[in-house]
Amino acid sequence: MNTSLEIRDFSAGYPHRKILSHLSLQPMFPGQVTALVGPNGAGKSTLLRSIAGLLPSQGTLLLGGRDLSHASLAERTRYISFMPQALPQPVALTVLEASMNALMVSPQRSDRQTLHDAHLRSMEVLERIGIADIALERLDRLSGGQRQLASLAQAIVRNPELLLLDEPTSALDLRHQVLVMSLVRDFARSGRIVIVVLHDLNLAARWSDHVVVLQKGAVHIAGSPAEAFTPRVLGDVYQVEARVEPCSLGSVQVLVDGPKEKRV
Repeated sequence: MNTSLEIRDFSAGYPHRKILSHLSLQPMFPGQVTALVGPNGAGKSTLLRSIAGLLPSQGTLLLGGRDLSHASLAERTRYISFMPQALPQPVALTVLEASMNALMVSPQRSDRQTLHDAHLRSMEVLERIGIADIALERLDRLSGGQRQLASLAQAIVRNPELLLLDEPTSALDLRHQVLVMSLVRDFARSGRIVIVVLHDLNLAARWSDHVVVLQKGAVHIAGSPAEAFTPRVLGDVYQVEARVEPCSLGSVQVLVDGPKEKRV
């Protein structure tokens, strides 16, 4: 079976406001982390939400040979997990309860799966992420960073074929940024497809296999980090003067010197 994710001629947005218009991407494969980058309003979150089925869309969406173009939200959640930028604030569930709930309501859940099974699986994920010590804390009493880690646990506990992460590191300190991206990398290596929205270009360069640079709802360039991050691309898309240099580990580093001067 074809195990790739294919997105072709894809359009999405809001009533009276289309964000993405006839967008097509190269096929994505298990084991691959794809970073979506671009300035605010480029369409990154819109693309993730529309793939997840949270926004109406038109076009071709194939996952593992299944046509999900017209699939309901419930059908898509059989194969796709989406981590939003932030959890809703008034959630009184504990971290453990939220993770267990995500697992128990999954369409993939077996009738033989018990609360004990869900508890064990959830604790395994919380241990892996490093937040088992706050398993019994309520979500509405956590810091922003802790809530992001709890949200990540809910996204990966079902072991989806496609994991969509919308700015998973935005509220995290340096250690937890690296921890999350390392977990994302490991999750992809387990045979899953991952798409992650990132604003930190150096995180994207270090941890992703493929980068898609969006601008005004269209693909400006897509390729390896070295292909996608060049001074010219950064100048055109972000309007900054930047250098891109190799690091000792073989990835590239983005160094921004300042805003690009506007020509009069």
